[in-house]
Amino acid sequence: MGALSNLRVLDLTQVLAGPYCTMVLADMGADVVKIERPGGDLIRSNPPFVESDDEPYGGYFQSVNRGKRSLELDFGDAADREDFLSLVADADVVVENYRAGTMEKYDLEYETLREHNPQLIYSSIRGFGDPRTGETARQGQPSFDLIAQALGGVMEITGEEDGAPTKVGPGIGDLFTATLNCIGILAAVNHRAQTGEGQYVDTGMYDAMLSMTERAIYQQSYTGTAPTRQGNSHPTLFPYDAFETTDGYAVIAAFGTNHWQELCTAMDRPNLASAYPTAADRLENRETLRDDISTWASGLETAELVDRLEGRVPAAPVQSTEEIFDDPHVHAREMLIPVEQPGSGADVEIAGNPIKMTETPPEPRGRAPLLDEHREEVLGEECEVAADD
Repeated sequence: MGALSNLRVLDLTQVLAGPYCTMVLADMGADVVKIERPGGDLIRSNPPFVESDDEPYGGYFQSVNRGKRSLELDFGDAADREDFLSLVADADVVVENYRAGTMEKYDLEYETLREHNPQLIYSSIRGFGDPRTGETARQGQPSFDLIAQALGGVMEITGEEDGAPTKVGPGIGDLFTATLNCIGILAAVNHRAQTGEGQYVDTGMYDAMLSMTERAIYQQSYTGTAPTRQGNSHPTLFPYDAFETTDGYAVIAAFGTNHWQELCTAMDRPNLASAYPTAADRLENRETLRDDISTWASGLETAELVDRLEGRVPAAPVQSTEEIFDDPHVHAREMLIPVEQPGSGADVEIAGNPIKMTETPPEPRGRAPLLDEHREEVLGEECEVAADD
């Protein structure tokens, strides 16, 4: 049993943000029923595949839909709407990530669903939030990770100092929003346990990116100057940067005086420790000191540099995914999970769950579902509940 094994979640989401949120809930034991529109989640057909396009879905869908059950419903069909409402009556949570106003077109918005289940927690993930929690002119516009990163300030502070604004590699506009939404859902579950009241939970991608760029927000407020790109360095800490080696890159975070002294010892440059004893000294002279560290790093292989600093100074190699797959730490922490890839006859590996718990450890509960795979199972359960009632 997982920590959330008492929860039934109806997942109307697709692509990334919503499915990631409900995947986390499923990993923690919730029964997540993925309600898919006709033809299924838009991302089912996205590559990569193991062998051929005959597989029912690719790695994108597999990665964030594991451990769920699938039911295909057409909200334009009256019978399917009735089936959905029968599921709502016994559900704990409904999650959707449509544009604002979409559920209203089918008379399946929060207010309608609440009439069928007053204790329901209804959660939405949208680009710009929902009018119920703060109306703006942007609501109803489509949004993706790239849009959220651009508007929320992430791209403006990411990239080389003399380069173009750069999005962060992973889809943090989706993933961070999803994580915050999951927290909101669990807070609402706790509130309901105390009061019996359901509620609406709303997380907007633009809002989430503002939250993630917290450093840029307070810098603007305190200094009156808009922060911008400065590569891998930090605006107020030094050294805190990536340095090129003979065979790659390593990062060093030695802004604390104790770590700075250890770094200077490892570099055989004790004079630097005495010449720049305070954090302010180091920040003021960062360009000169960066050159000194860069010269030292450029004569070492990445592994040698990290070995010299290990246990003394926070340092690490900049790893590729190939290196991650070879890292014993990753395997010891169960962060690579094998799951079946239907149609291929092979297992694939996807990212594990970073939340570790001693009594109810989250874990992926099987592969992602085939489209409509659990129709008889899910609707049959509702028939049984109705008969019992």
